Amino acid sequence: MPKAAIGKPIPAFKLEATGEIKISQQDLKGKNTVLYFYPKDNTPGCTREGQDFRDSYKKFQKLDTQIFGVSRDSLRTHCNFKDKHEFPFELITDPDEKLCNIFDVIKLKNMYGKKFQGIERSTFLIDKKGVLRQEWRKVKVDGHVDEVLTAVKNLK
Repeated sequence: MPKAAIGKPIPAFKLEATGEIKISQQDLKGKNTVLYFYPKDNTPGCTREGQDFRDSYKKFQKLDTQIFGVSRDSLRTHCNFKDKHEFPFELITDPDEKLCNIFDVIKLKNMYGKKFQGIERSTFLIDKKGVLRQEWRKVKVDGHVDEVLTAVKNLK
């Protein structure tokens, strides 16, 4: 399977999202796109990250930038999470890890001594032509959205 790489167009994919839509790499063209991957709906860090993107959403819109959150959660769970926190952007469901594998965000994690495969919190900035321009891996929530916003402002 092709992998996303900085300076290259995003490989082909098509997945379901909230809002009863399907998202493909074609939908990432025409506007800048922030694609943020997070481990799980309704967990503290993931909720705060989504709320931070929500609270800065209008600033991203002014920079002609769309936002999509991605996790392996079901569409139903995504819809509830989105509604509960009033996210103005859509959440992409990736239960088969297609998009996760394209962006190489599935990593071996360790929680309370138990090892498992999970999503490493990561964000990707894609330009209007559908080309990956910047990535953030092992994201810490505090201050992250401001950092992404600055990167969008600096896109040429």
